[in-house]
Amino acid sequence: MTTPPVCNYEGSDYQQSFWEKGGREYEDRAEAIALKRMLPKSGKLMLELGAGAGRNTPRYAGFERIVLLDYSTTQLIQAQEKLGCSDKYIYVAADIYRLPFRDRQFDAATMIRALHHMADAPKALKQIRNVLRSNAVFILEFANKLNFKSILRYLLGRQKWSPFSLEPVEFVKLNFDFHPKAIRKWLGELGFSIEKILTVSHFRLGLLKRIVPARLLAALDGLFQPTGEFWQFTPSVFVKAKIKDTVQDDEVSLNVVDLFKCPDCEGEKLEEMNDHLHCTVCESNWAVREGIYDFRERMK
Repeated sequence: MTTPPVCNYEGSDYQQSFWEKGGREYEDRAEAIALKRMLPKSGKLMLELGAGAGRNTPRYAGFERIVLLDYSTTQLIQAQEKLGCSDKYIYVAADIYRLPFRDRQFDAATMIRALHHMADAPKALKQIRNVLRSNAVFILEFANKLNFKSILRYLLGRQKWSPFSLEPVEFVKLNFDFHPKAIRKWLGELGFSIEKILTVSHFRLGLLKRIVPARLLAALDGLFQPTGEFWQFTPSVFVKAKIKDTVQDDEVSLNVVDLFKCPDCEGEKLEEMNDHLHCTVCESNWAVREGIYDFRERMK
C-alpha cells in the first residue's frame, strides 16, 4: 500500500537544538498554557501523536496510560530517558498513515507540532478518528498560513502564495501551513465538533523574545489566546475537537498487545514473542526493541 512521504527525525537532536538551545522557551510556555485550558483533567488512555522526545508528555499526567507515537526511534529513546520505562508509558514507532491500533481505543489524543509535516493531512486525521472512542477529545495544533506575517508579505508582493486560499502551502519540503477554515472543514467531515479554538505564539518575534522574559511573554500570550474563538492570525492555532456519537464502546484491555492491529493486513490477532509481535493473520512480524514497538517495517 502506497502512503504519503513521512518526515523522519531519526538521528536528530531536535529536542536539544530546537527547544533547549534554540530560544523556544516562550513558545513552550505558551503551548503549556493552551494545553492546560484544553486537556481533560483525567482519562484512561491517551495517544500522543508526534510525541518526539516527550516534551509535552508530563503535561498529560492525569491519564492512567499514555501511548507515545513517533516515526523516529531516536526521539522515542530520548523520551524513554526522560520519562523512564513503566506501565504508564507505551512507546510506539509507526507511520501515522498506517496506525497500528485497533479502532476506538483512546479517550483522548493530541497532535502538537506534527500536522505541519503531513503531505496528506485529511488522511492522517481520518486515521486518528478511527482509533478514538465515543466522546473522545482530540487536541490539534497546526501551523497557520493565515498569520499576520504571511498576510503582510503577500500584500507587499514579497510572497507568491496567498494566505487566503484554503489549500495547504508547502514552504519547505514536508513542512506545510494550513488555513483554519480547511482544518475545521476536515474535522467536521470526520464527525468532530469544535469545542474550543486558541491562538498561540502571538509574540513570536526574535526582538521581543530577546528583551522580554519568556515567562512574562507567555503570560501575555495566555491573555490573548481566547481570541481564537473569533479570529486566527497567529502562526500557531490550537483546536479542541470532540467525537460525538452514540456507539457503546467496549472496555479497553489492560493487556498492551490488545491495543494493536497489524498495519499490513489490519488483523487484530497479534501474539507477543520474545523480541517481536507476530500477526497470525498475514504472518508479519513487528520488532520490539528497547521497549519500543516498531511498526514502521515488518521484520525480514
